[in-house]
Amino acid sequence: MKNFEALGLSKKLLEAVESEGYTNPTPVQEQSIPPLLAGRDVLGVAQTGTGKTAAFALPVLQILSRSKTHGKRHIKALILSPTRELAAQIGERFSAYGENLDIRHKVIFGGVNQNPQVRALQKGIDILVATPGRLLDLINQGHIDIGKVEFFVLDEADRMLDMGFIRDIQKVLKLLPNKRQNLLFSATMPKSISDLAGSFLNNSVMIDVSPKEITVDRIKQKIMFVRKADKRRLLVNLIKDEKVRCGIVFTRTKHGANRLVKQLDQSRINAAAIHGNKSQGARTKALAGFKDGSIAILVATDIASRGIDVDGITHVFNYDLPNEPESYVHRIGRTARAGRSGIAYGFCDESESGYLVGIQQLIGQEIDADVEHEFHFSGAIPKPGQKPGKIKQKNQSKRNNHNKNKQKRQTKKNTKGDSVSKRNDNQRPRSKNNRNRRNRKRNSNN
Repeated sequence: MKNFEALGLSKKLLEAVESEGYTNPTPVQEQSIPPLLAGRDVLGVAQTGTGKTAAFALPVLQILSRSKTHGKRHIKALILSPTRELAAQIGERFSAYGENLDIRHKVIFGGVNQNPQVRALQKGIDILVATPGRLLDLINQGHIDIGKVEFFVLDEADRMLDMGFIRDIQKVLKLLPNKRQNLLFSATMPKSISDLAGSFLNNSVMIDVSPKEITVDRIKQKIMFVRKADKRRLLVNLIKDEKVRCGIVFTRTKHGANRLVKQLDQSRINAAAIHGNKSQGARTKALAGFKDGSIAILVATDIASRGIDVDGITHVFNYDLPNEPESYVHRIGRTARAGRSGIAYGFCDESESGYLVGIQQLIGQEIDADVEHEFHFSGAIPKPGQKPGKIKQKNQSKRNNHNKNKQKRQTKKNTKGDSVSKRNDNQRPRSKNNRNRRNRKRNSNN
């Protein structure tokens, strides 16, 4: 394995890398940095936790430091990130690596007051790390010009598409200059990502860091079959028995994350939730508490978890198995970082056995099952020959029929109401005419 000096990094960057405690580059860094320094576009398949931020941040800093800034600074590098947490994490890395360089950067994202961001932009920056929504908002307001960008990075591209950012990405691409260097990182490479990469990468170098190796090497995996109603008690027991001080619990929904935090609190386990509905202040506070150890358990959804880059995570709990097998790899990759070991538990109820089948097919092995725990439920074990599948929605058809019938009743009621209204409207003139005739007859009699 090469050292960082062999990758062609400058002396100042090598000093920053050494001060961060890095010794040898990770595979994604070793494969990405040389072609990026040579001016090539790069298409990388790598998940969070493989060192990919340094893989693009170090070359960007070195390339930008080659030329001195004269006059007002303009944005030369744009890094687009799907979540606020990941954007903030990237910003922290640029601060660390660029400590010895005269290069300014700024992180912008939504959910907070834009005024401090605008003031920093007005002073001039070299590198902008942004989420798509806030970026386009400030561009439309005239606060940001990306027409002189020399280096464009699209990070976590698959999550970008999952979150519905494809149109925003296309808008950004149209505003960038044609002549620039590009990098796209994605944890998976479905056709949609390949098509996106092909739309703006030019003669790119392909780098593939397989996440399967990460799941096998240093992470101990356990699957536990359990009824859905018993998951909470199983989780509490594991956290207390194993004295977990730094663990992440993954739920499928935001509501489920909030509910679980309350339940853990009732069991005297200090936990906090992080998901898209939380304010930026709440998310930042939760992450800060998790990093400094005051919060032992972080309960997260998949999208929000992409920005969680915390060393020392010992346990990952898949409270709800993910419906996308790739997400399982991302989740358990939160532990066993920086050469450490870790353990990942998966709770599989009777509706999630198909998900387990898909996960095991992806990682190429059967996950060891713990059938000795007190809440073991054999009914959740996948059947022989079972295919990968989504959660069974037992009452979905009933709910759909109920909604259809309800809609029909409402339509019928509205139609009936309209008929009655029309009938009454037609009757009112006749009623008025009758009264007039009666009055005329009464007057004539008088």
